[in-house]
Amino acid sequence: MTPPLAQPAWRRIANPFAPIEVLRAEQIEAIHDASMRILENFGLEILNAEALDIFAAHGASVDRGSSRVRLDRALVAEHLATAPREFTLRARNPVHDLRIGANNVNFILTSGPPNCADLDRGRRPGNLADLTSFITLAQCLNIVHGQVGFPIAPIDVPVPTRHLDGHYLHATLSDKIWGPSCIGAERVIDGFEIGRLSRGLDEAAMRREPGLASVVNTNSPLRVDGPMLDGLMAMARFGQCVIVTPFTLAGAMSPITLAGALAQQNAEALGVIAFLQMVAPGAPCMYGGFTSNVDMKSGAPAFGTPEFARAALAGGQLARRYGLPYRSSNCCSANAVDAQAAYESQMAIWGSVMGHANYLLHSVGWLEGGLVASFEKAILDAEMLQDMAAMLAPLPGGEDPALLDWRRERRRREGEPAAERRANAVWKRLLAEFEPPPLEASRREAIEDYIARRKREGGVKAA
Repeated sequence: MTPPLAQPAWRRIANPFAPIEVLRAEQIEAIHDASMRILENFGLEILNAEALDIFAAHGASVDRGSSRVRLDRALVAEHLATAPREFTLRARNPVHDLRIGANNVNFILTSGPPNCADLDRGRRPGNLADLTSFITLAQCLNIVHGQVGFPIAPIDVPVPTRHLDGHYLHATLSDKIWGPSCIGAERVIDGFEIGRLSRGLDEAAMRREPGLASVVNTNSPLRVDGPMLDGLMAMARFGQCVIVTPFTLAGAMSPITLAGALAQQNAEALGVIAFLQMVAPGAPCMYGGFTSNVDMKSGAPAFGTPEFARAALAGGQLARRYGLPYRSSNCCSANAVDAQAAYESQMAIWGSVMGHANYLLHSVGWLEGGLVASFEKAILDAEMLQDMAAMLAPLPGGEDPALLDWRRERRRREGEPAAERRANAVWKRLLAEFEPPPLEASRREAIEDYIARRKREGGVKAA
């Protein structure tokens, strides 16, 4: 009988090194001051009536005609002070609980691509079968600490109930951290219910011990979408983690200079985090940084660039200034699983890890600037992350090297398959050998009953 593929055991990772700081203290303060002036003088466009009411009730200047909210820096500081510096996200399997903040590093599956690809079937729109395979792969890979949203959009199932099918996969095929989409409150409510049922908790216990994380992106520049705010408010009131991430691309929706783009990122992130804390003081949250640049010849987003790496390092400095856990990404612009994909991802990983990111989203599988989730890229990303984990391991040793045996012990002979072909064989074998983590029958039945009822009700009404 062929033994299963060997890989190091799942473990928590901490960064023992001092963060790289690309900005001097006075430069950080200059960016802080600029971002506060943005919030005070220009403010945020808030496309949500309930959110406008909450801002007004907490002392912000609200112009309802333009939906513009201006925030005094003292008001921002007051509410940022209630955000936790460190917290734990609880998984269905307590072994897979994640510590967020301080020097903790967590690698999270890619999220959001509308397409997927592999060597056998090529590039194609996302579907439920491929979503099932990707969620399974994330459970198989020990270097992957969790998931958020969907790695592939399953467009072959109805939009109003699509999230229910995806969350069923999260809750039954994986016992790691996951999270719902924050587009509207209904998806969050369903995610919360399915999450607590999978853990066998009542509502109060799920609020006390959060296990879901979800990303809220601003519509840069300086706009926050209404459904996103509905989802944010639901997550905060449920006590679950919100990752506030402006989408600031220098030369497109933010200034061309790194300082200007960071000032805008900071203003948007802090304004929304302050609002989140108005809604639910003490709710867990993260400061998300995603500042990169665009190709000035084509206007296309560029990822894994020196500009992205520098912004990731600087974003970590800003997050630490406010005592907030930090999210960054492993991303690339490459259209194939090739050398470009590798060196762009390495640039992004190094910038994020040495910027002391606590939550590295899109860690495995991201391709084509986020348009594709690639099965082969997922394996090669996992190998790069295993190398990073080994580099971060404390010295002296005493543990086995944290390296994937399928890479380090491969045969060295003429005709050895190229990296992409080898990765193709690895992900197929992982899926073939997969056994779902145990789930009590009563919990599975409760989840299935809930989903059946929600589907009878029609799912998301506004879809």
